[in-house]
Amino acid sequence: MAYTTMSIRIDKDDYDFVKKLAIEEKEDISAAVRELINLGRIHFAIEQYKSGTASLGRTAKLAGVSISEMIDILANYGVKSNLDEEDYREGLKNLEAVY
Repeated sequence: MAYTTMSIRIDKDDYDFVKKLAIEEKEDISAAVRELINLGRIHFAIEQYKSGTASLGRTAKLAGVSISEMIDILANYGVKSNLDEEDYREGLKNLEAVY
């Protein structure tokens, strides 16, 4: 994975939190920030899905994971599917067209 350097300003409490987290996880601060950003992406995506503003596919893209991974993540967070019967029928049609 390629990385880009980014410089940001955060308040001291947030910095202390990230630094403490990094120490506890035995990783550097950059890795701790990347982990928090990843969790934030997932949380943001879940909220978009729950509010109905993002489809399952868009939710997966926002979270940076595959659709199947997103389905598992949503299940782990106890989020019910937004799909209705028509969505399932459309999915079956698409599968039949491919296979």
